[in-house]
Amino acid sequence: MDNNFHIFPSETFIDLCLYQYGHEKCTPGHLFGPATRNHYLFHYVLSGTGTLMATNSKGQNVNYQVRSGQGFMIFPGQITTYVADIQVPWEYVWVEFDGLRTTEILNVCGFSKDAPVYMAHSREARKKMVDELIYISQNSEQSPFHLMGHFYLFADLLAQSVARPQPAATSKMSDYYIKEAINYMEQNFQNTISIEDIAESYELTELPMACHIPMGLSGSEQEIILLRIDKGYSFLELAEHFGISEMACRQRLSRALHKCRTLLEEPLGSTPK
Repeated sequence: MDNNFHIFPSETFIDLCLYQYGHEKCTPGHLFGPATRNHYLFHYVLSGTGTLMATNSKGQNVNYQVRSGQGFMIFPGQITTYVADIQVPWEYVWVEFDGLRTTEILNVCGFSKDAPVYMAHSREARKKMVDELIYISQNSEQSPFHLMGHFYLFADLLAQSVARPQPAATSKMSDYYIKEAINYMEQNFQNTISIEDIAESYELTELPMACHIPMGLSGSEQEIILLRIDKGYSFLELAEHFGISEMACRQRLSRALHKCRTLLEEPLGSTPK
């Protein structure tokens, strides 16, 4: 496991203060916990996937699957364990922090013990936020003021990245949800997704989501499969040694493998061997 770990050299900051930060590329099945923390910890997953096991506000243990592009918040006193996936272990950057303004940040971002998983709604803000986390983890030799400046930028971008964009007054709500559904599918094509997942991501019930998004753009099984085929075809162009079975496995098509050859014939003209 590649481990980059640093202790912040000052505890004199009051509004927000860093305590520790780092970057880890975990080995398969690497586990940390169960443990409790004295401060808040935020992990952002750069690649791979893993599982967070954490107590909620009622003290019940809940499991969360967290993958690349997502993150999770750990709260002081909360019992947590997190483990890297066996096949695709995660790599993440993390910061431990606290301060008088921490509750304000958590409220703005919507984090709680019942909702600890980070999911961005702005890819641009997310990318900038990740850049700040990586910068902090790689520049421990800088002064405390310098690092805290970048941490404040991280906190601001964290809030920006989870803010839901409001549709323009002149646009139709259906157009807004169509665009957001397509964006969700593009970001999660490699996972098992359904219209319920898309609706949950935007805090809608399945029925209103289905009403806003017309048939054909509803996240139906065929639309999702075709999206995965498009992504898988890119894999095939880059790595000719991938067979249809391996591509299906990588794209979560294994349970729909019998449909792949029929679906591939129309967009591609032929089926891979």
